[in-house]
Amino acid sequence: MYEVTVPEDEICQKMETHQTANFVKISSKENPTKFCILPKKFVDKDLERIKNMEVYEDDIWVITYPKCGTTWTQEMVWMIGHNLDYETALRIPLDDRFPFLELGGIVTDLPTETFEASINQPRPRYIKSHLPIFLLPDQLWTVKPKIIYTARNPKDTAISWYHHHTNLHGYTGSKADFIEAFAKDLVPYSPMNEHVIDFWNIRSQPNILFLFFEDMKRNLDQEVKKVVKFMEKDYVQDEIDKLCVHLSFDSIKNNRMINKEEIIKQVMEMTGREYNPEKYTFIRKGKVGGYKKELTKEQNEMMDEYIKKAEFEIEYQF
Repeated sequence: MYEVTVPEDEICQKMETHQTANFVKISSKENPTKFCILPKKFVDKDLERIKNMEVYEDDIWVITYPKCGTTWTQEMVWMIGHNLDYETALRIPLDDRFPFLELGGIVTDLPTETFEASINQPRPRYIKSHLPIFLLPDQLWTVKPKIIYTARNPKDTAISWYHHHTNLHGYTGSKADFIEAFAKDLVPYSPMNEHVIDFWNIRSQPNILFLFFEDMKRNLDQEVKKVVKFMEKDYVQDEIDKLCVHLSFDSIKNNRMINKEEIIKQVMEMTGREYNPEKYTFIRKGKVGGYKKELTKEQNEMMDEYIKKAEFEIEYQF
């Protein structure tokens, strides 16, 4: 079903010297153009059991390429699906309410077995994943639970992914190398283009809702109402207004049930680094166009070429 190889590109080899995981290229034997870069651990631990897992019609899935507003979308979806239960949301961490399916197959020494936590939730289950379509459970496409997919422009995504790797995954290489690897589809979960395109192409299916991070930034009220309708809920404007305050950037960033502060502390301790919230937070800046201050002219042009290479109809917002 899959072919697993080690990427041989020089930039990938350079990346390997600056991070701890051993990354491999997982390709579909049926369609070799479909591939994904992930740690070898994922292949050994989670590849088959995720592919074969049981899916229920009342599951709620949030799926994204990393750093595209996943956490924001999760909290919005969980709140809407749980009748705006602020008491529970402010008491139980989002990762416990909305588990990250494959995290245990990617990160070492986690205190929680995330696959088991995901499948053993009381129904309806709320599940997060960054996996591309061809690595997701087969039953997703026959059982057809609700799936909310969020996309973001690749330039901001690449910058946010770089900071995430530097501060959480111990990447010690240069930003230039990371951006080049991103544009060559050689960073974890890449290729981004195909990840987004595959969901864009099925967005008209009734169980799929396709959102954009930039739309959520520009008009959160409007996007919340889309999700409310999709999840077949009914809230009055005052309730939506209150939810939008709860979901505002400052609120999310400072909410310890959402901002993953404790997880970051644990990661820093495991890697012998000092936790410094002024240097890095999981929910970092949340801006549209932040890449303009971080990409050089050459890197910006490289990313322009990457986006053009996709040859699809999405018009990203920059």
